[in-house]
Amino acid sequence: MLVLTRKTAEAIHIGDDVVVKVISCGRGRVKIGIEAPTSVRVIRAELVDSVLLRRLKAPVTDKPQHTVQPVT
Repeated sequence: MLVLTRKTAEAIHIGDDVVVKVISCGRGRVKIGIEAPTSVRVIRAELVDSVLLRRLKAPVTDKPQHTVQPVT
């Protein structure tokens, strides 16, 4: 893991398309802004963990969730 120190309004470039900018700091929190193409999915880690946990707890069935009726 690369660890960098940044001040408010400073940024980090990731590749050619992603920019992470420090918006503000204080009270034990850091507000960041992320500029990325719409093709890059940006999601908070706790949401990813939540989705993975729900998928693991979901019942496994052999039947498909949705059925399609043939058109006659």
